[in-house]
Amino acid sequence: MTSPRLATYAVNGSVRYGLVTDEGLVDLSARFAKDYPTLREVIAAAALPRLVDAAAGLSPDHGLDTITWQPPVPSPEKIICIGVNYPDRNAEYKDGQDAPKYPSMFMRTPRSFVGHETPLVRPRASPQLDYEGELVIIIGKAGRHIPEASALDHIAALTLCNEGTIRDWVRHAKFNVTQGKNFDSTGSLGPWIVPYTSEGQIADIRLTTHVNGELRQDDRTSRLMFGFRYLINYISTFTTLVPGDVIVTGTPTGAGARFDPPRYLKPGDVIEIEAEGVGLLRNGVIDEAE
Repeated sequence: MTSPRLATYAVNGSVRYGLVTDEGLVDLSARFAKDYPTLREVIAAAALPRLVDAAAGLSPDHGLDTITWQPPVPSPEKIICIGVNYPDRNAEYKDGQDAPKYPSMFMRTPRSFVGHETPLVRPRASPQLDYEGELVIIIGKAGRHIPEASALDHIAALTLCNEGTIRDWVRHAKFNVTQGKNFDSTGSLGPWIVPYTSEGQIADIRLTTHVNGELRQDDRTSRLMFGFRYLINYISTFTTLVPGDVIVTGTPTGAGARFDPPRYLKPGDVIEIEAEGVGLLRNGVIDEAE
């Protein structure tokens, strides 16, 4: 049985949200915008089940070929990205260091992401655009100092991320990666969110990345060095997590920078990130306009 899928999309110049079916989208913003202007308010009200139930049996209002996919959660307060969170990724650095005691992390801006089927933009500043396929958890319930035992109760939904990176720009400074992680339109989120139901849904998901049909990344969430419970506990130690916050949980080995020679993305490439039970996020690549 396919999990319910809820998306944010644009049609005829208007940004809307709805339930995704194989035939199109049921426009739920037309029915619920007064209560919930965007999916972020739906999440905050714990109303995802209400909307899924309301859409049952309704015919699509918009065809899939008439819409432009947007990142599912508009204007999240925080997009927190976890680095080096699969065991083989630590070995890729070849620095002789043991696995880290605490997770590496950084923040990204909403403007650095596009939606499903929208091209990533290779910037004029660098040709070193790289891909990173990742599973994403969306926070549904606010909290600070959240215990690991109850951490998963704070998850509302799941989605996918291509955490696109400009490799030479993550090394411009001594201690940070912010510049190389925040070029406009270099990453993607989506295509939709899938409501979170139980730990079994996320405990052992296969996550893959294909570039032009070639398998580049392949791992399972059961191998995360810092699991979902720990991440929520750790992050909420220093910041209050709020509904709609996006946590990008780390990428497997196999990014383009790790090949010899590196295999960076170029215009015309197609990247597909897929996770069992969540979906497939697809993007092309174009050059930044002069």
